[in-house]
Amino acid sequence: MADPQAISDDSSEEAEEDEEEARRIREGFIVDEDEDEEEDDDETRHRRRKRRKRRHRRRDEEEALEDDDLELLEENTGTSFRNRLTRLRRGPDGGSPSAPSTSKRKPVVESSEDDLDDEDLPQVQDIQRIWDDERAGGGRDDEEDMDDFIDYEDEDEGAGAMDEQEREERRRERKKRERERRRAIGSRPELAGIDDMAWDEIHGVFGDGHDYDWALLGDDEMDFEEERLKPEMRYQDVFEPSEIRARMLTEDDDLIRAQDIPERMQLATSSLSQSSTLSLHQSLTEANLDDAAMWVTVRLSPRKTRDFFSPEGPYNMYREPLVMAVTYALRFLFVQEFEVPYIWTHKRDYISYFNPQEMRTRVQLISLAELWRIYALGQKYRSLAQRKNALALSYARLNVEDEYFEQTIRPKIDSVEVVTDATEWLTMTYKFKKQDAFDFQFHDDDDQTETRKRKAPSRISAYEVAKKSIVSKLADGFGIKPHEVVYNFVAQENVHFVDDQELNPIAFAEQFTDPDAAVAQPAEELLRRARMILATELGKDPLLRQAMRDLFKTDALISVLPTERGMAKIDEHHPYFNFKYLHHKSITQMMDTPQFLHILAAEAELLVTVSTFLTNEAKSKFERRLNDAFASDSYSDTARAWNEERSRVVQEALEQHLIPVGVKWAREWLREEVEDTLAAHCGNVLRERIDVAPYITPEMKPGDTASVLAVSWGKGDPQKDAITLVFLDEAGRLREHIKIDNLVDRDYQDEFTDLLKRRRPDVIVVGGLSMATTKLSSKVRSLVNGEPSNSDPTTGADGWGSSEAPKEANEQAFNIPVMYVRDEVARMYQHSKRAADEFSALSPVAKYCVGLARYIQSPLNEYSALGHDITAIPLEDEDQHLIPKEKLLSALERTLVDVTNKVGVDINRAVNDSYYQHLLPFVCGLGPRKAQVLVKKISAMGGNLINRDQFIKSSLLTTKIFLNAAGFLRISRDPEAKLSKNRHADDDVQDPLDDTRIHPEDYELARKMATDALELDEEDIHDEHPSHVVSVIMQDGDNERKLNELNLDEFAVSMYEANEDRKRHTLNVIREELLKPFSEQRAPFPSLGPWDILTMLSGETPRTLRMGLIVSIMVVRLEQTLVHIRLDSGIEGVIDIGYLTEDGNIAPKDVVKKGQTIPGVIVDVKLDLPADQFFVKVSVRQSDLRAGDVLFRSVKRDDQWNLPQFERDLEMQARKKRAEIDRTRRVVKHPNFHNFNATQAENYLDKQQRGDVVIRPSSKGVDHLAVTWKVDDKLYQHIDVTEINTGQGGNLLIVDEKHQYADLDELIVNHVQATARKVEELMAHEKFKHGSEDELHLFLKNFVAANPAKSIYGFTLNRRKPGHFNLCFLANKNSTVQTWPVRVMPESYCLFDAAVAGVPELCDAFKVR
Repeated sequence: MADPQAISDDSSEEAEEDEEEARRIREGFIVDEDEDEEEDDDETRHRRRKRRKRRHRRRDEEEALEDDDLELLEENTGTSFRNRLTRLRRGPDGGSPSAPSTSKRKPVVESSEDDLDDEDLPQVQDIQRIWDDERAGGGRDDEEDMDDFIDYEDEDEGAGAMDEQEREERRRERKKRERERRRAIGSRPELAGIDDMAWDEIHGVFGDGHDYDWALLGDDEMDFEEERLKPEMRYQDVFEPSEIRARMLTEDDDLIRAQDIPERMQLATSSLSQSSTLSLHQSLTEANLDDAAMWVTVRLSPRKTRDFFSPEGPYNMYREPLVMAVTYALRFLFVQEFEVPYIWTHKRDYISYFNPQEMRTRVQLISLAELWRIYALGQKYRSLAQRKNALALSYARLNVEDEYFEQTIRPKIDSVEVVTDATEWLTMTYKFKKQDAFDFQFHDDDDQTETRKRKAPSRISAYEVAKKSIVSKLADGFGIKPHEVVYNFVAQENVHFVDDQELNPIAFAEQFTDPDAAVAQPAEELLRRARMILATELGKDPLLRQAMRDLFKTDALISVLPTERGMAKIDEHHPYFNFKYLHHKSITQMMDTPQFLHILAAEAELLVTVSTFLTNEAKSKFERRLNDAFASDSYSDTARAWNEERSRVVQEALEQHLIPVGVKWAREWLREEVEDTLAAHCGNVLRERIDVAPYITPEMKPGDTASVLAVSWGKGDPQKDAITLVFLDEAGRLREHIKIDNLVDRDYQDEFTDLLKRRRPDVIVVGGLSMATTKLSSKVRSLVNGEPSNSDPTTGADGWGSSEAPKEANEQAFNIPVMYVRDEVARMYQHSKRAADEFSALSPVAKYCVGLARYIQSPLNEYSALGHDITAIPLEDEDQHLIPKEKLLSALERTLVDVTNKVGVDINRAVNDSYYQHLLPFVCGLGPRKAQVLVKKISAMGGNLINRDQFIKSSLLTTKIFLNAAGFLRISRDPEAKLSKNRHADDDVQDPLDDTRIHPEDYELARKMATDALELDEEDIHDEHPSHVVSVIMQDGDNERKLNELNLDEFAVSMYEANEDRKRHTLNVIREELLKPFSEQRAPFPSLGPWDILTMLSGETPRTLRMGLIVSIMVVRLEQTLVHIRLDSGIEGVIDIGYLTEDGNIAPKDVVKKGQTIPGVIVDVKLDLPADQFFVKVSVRQSDLRAGDVLFRSVKRDDQWNLPQFERDLEMQARKKRAEIDRTRRVVKHPNFHNFNATQAENYLDKQQRGDVVIRPSSKGVDHLAVTWKVDDKLYQHIDVTEINTGQGGNLLIVDEKHQYADLDELIVNHVQATARKVEELMAHEKFKHGSEDELHLFLKNFVAANPAKSIYGFTLNRRKPGHFNLCFLANKNSTVQTWPVRVMPESYCLFDAAVAGVPELCDAFKVR
């Protein structure tokens, strides 16, 4: 080993050797062009020396990464650079290893700035030639010479103490190693490279190539390394999370697509929702079904319970079949995971009365709406079951045996509320046994982002304090435990009896008083605390709470009273006036109306207060039952005294615990029920609109689609709006789109009739955005029917030129119906992104026409395409906004799902038609995500399916999804296609059953039925396709008779006896489908009524346009006996001469003028739809107007109206108004007096200086004044000044009952300005901090954090009490900031009760305290 001391010496001499070495190299070996540089002054040399030292240091620092760089060079060039590095390190003594040094390599030649001009140094081309010389084997002699030079310098550096002989020996040794190295390189040509001499020359001139590694660090190697280590780019790294959710590309979406569970069953919300989330519920099992069926059945509906479970109910004998039907429904829904449409269509026999001995008896046990209700209730039961399991686990963790909990509470847990109550009860009962026994959460609770347990609050309740004290022994002296009282209450008989005390309550309580008189409490206080313990335990009991909730459910009353704000805002015309003084209305009467939701909305607006309470009778009955369960049967005076105490316990339990729980629950329960009812009503309204067939003419067959010509005039302005015509063919494709200016000019009429001749539409739809649409409709009808326009008594010279002479009839009449349709979907469509994507070149009115045409071709398709925007469609005008959007979406989605599966979806058309594709997500089992991936898979296969078998064989659908969806996905048959005779060649052969509603699992039944109807044997069809007989029976002209002759009841009974399959309804479906595959089952397309059309075009309803209402009208045109007018909504009307004046015979021109706006009373509303005439008759007689329309416009009061309170409030409001009118504003002669209120005074002082004053009237009366002065920006103090008449002709001004002043000037100087000076003095102190109190707290905390050994205090303005201060201090870093109030008086500061004269004294007073 090398001598450590030698190593140390080498390192210490390193800097000096570097300088000496560089000097000798420059002087002895490098010849400069300019010899005069040697005579540079010392200062220049010093600067160069410092520059070289900096270069050395930089290289030393950078070469810490040299090993990695060398490895990379060796890999790329095949040359070893390690030897060069070793040779340029300081050499060791003898054979010792090299000593470590701060510098890994020292360049031999240090070049100065002048050296760069040396012509003898290698140039770039010389360096390039070096590689050639090396490969040619040249340059050896020069290398040896340079080696000598390098060795000499190395030895000089590393072994300066050697003599000449040792140095010579070392040189020879190194030459020998060098020759061996060269021989090795010669034997391995691929290792040949630049030798050390060339490298040294290159480094001397150009550096070693690492001088700028610090700048290039991230450009090459690091970029490569980052690229190599960079994870694969994902779409999550590119798109915003909101965009990913919109495109359904999240991990949850992928999971939903992959799982073999219907999509809607995997979601916690509607699939239409933009924020739909994955449901984390566990599935029900067979073990849960019986309990679930009973739980669900009794909650289906009150009517169901009454009809099936009441002894006198009409369907009492079907009670057990109903429970069995519910069990089957739950099994299909939650175990086998079939959606509602599948069960309703293919498993109807299991939810209907099915008795093989009574096949003629048909009783529908469960309707479609009730099946959806079972699904919703099943989800609630599933959540309840999970919570019950969590409660059981928590109870098990307690390691206790509680007989009352196990035998009484647990069997009666039938709601989430009882689970919550039971959890709270266990927590209260066993809190001191195990604090953390209840650290659990349910699947639908908020995620716990903070996994570290938080410190529990140290504050404990009065119950816990009393329970730990001797008072708990006193509570035991009541003779019966709370849970025994509850058991007696529930059993309605006294199973547990009271142990009577011999002493009366006061005497018994005195036994528990503390012997220490200083802390002893009176017996009455001890009894009160004991009653509190018992009342709390009774009030927390789950069974008592549930009994109270049941009582509220049937006997609760609701009352409403207006707030001060509500009294003024809710007048007789306000929609909330209906319940403004609602009084004692039963909760059962509010179930089927949206009134309660309006009440809650009014409460949220702070207009009313709502109170929920029990009837006196129900409350008294409950209290009496609970007293009977608690009381003693003895008749002694002591027993009576104890019973009085127990009665107080019962009363406290009711008032403090049970009734508040019932009130809170009743509000939420009623809100949920009303929202569900209203959402279901909106769903029914939507069903009426979409469960209708496309419009067909009498000549068309059901199932056909009409070609449509849609016509619209937009807003109907003759000067701006052209008439737009859009023609859609039977397939819904846009075929023609034109615009014409009017239908009056002959050329435009000819263009219109030419379009009718060319296209021959089946129906013409007229729509628009104003009442002018009626004129368009009338003109279109006249042109289509070949008749001149009907004379319209309300029209004359208008934009249509109807004042011209009637034209001759058209040469040809068209038998084309002209009609209106609902346009709310079209109005939304014209401005939607979907319309812009589909028809970017069309105008908004043309897109509106497309929406109209599509609606008449398929209302279902139009509503389905709306997606989540469907909630914007007004289904219930006044109440729809009160339903939560998610709940409304779920109700509307269920309607869309029902109707879509009732109709069926042509899968091949859906794949190739993006508009029709909107129906696919509503197919049973599918959803937006599964429909999306299904379309992509089919498109990848060519975009066309031959038969339903391909869904499974081509892995298009998973098993469960296929079972759900197969019967509703139709594959239309090619009429010319023939079935293959090969029974096994069905992969690419159409099956006629695929174009029916028959489920693939029932195909054999259909084939069997067809075979029996055709009276064929198995041998007759052995070599045919399995569905060949189906094709034959479908094409048989007498198929209806043959199929009706089959005894389906007998067939159903035989199937039930053989396999217990219930197929009676299924057989009927099969027969109908064999006769009419996918027949139209919807009602015919309805026509709109006159009021529907009027509302659509004008917005007026029967409520806003009824007789007796006063409306604003504008005079349009005058005739001799008639005045033509127009309402604001665009509806036109007339005023007969008799309704102009009282006389009735004055010419209209003498009464009104054209363009004049006047009020008028509606006398009559005329609606003539065939003639397209909608107009009103109006009266402007003063006698009619004088009566007003308050009776017509005022909102009707509820029947349960608090009339006495209403009248009292009316009288009070009238008195207030009279007082305001009668009150005269007080005037004080003083320059600072202003007739301001508080807000006006503050606004006035806002731009004034601090300390400025305003004197103003006081709202407290004429003997008061108010003085407002500015404390600070946005901070004002209001001082109440009382005026007292001294009786000697003068007044005394009193402030705070302490300060008296003779006049206002004295008050301002000696009170206000004196107080302001005190405020200024304290604000100028160094301990005062501007800003809020929170900012001062932060300052104090930061100071103590920086100076842990110190405490700190400061002052700040009290923003809640202007003119006062807060003194905040922090004693140490472990304490909290304390705040003390400082009151400012004209003569002093007050810290609590201590008054001090100045700020220093105030600080001293604080320090003393």
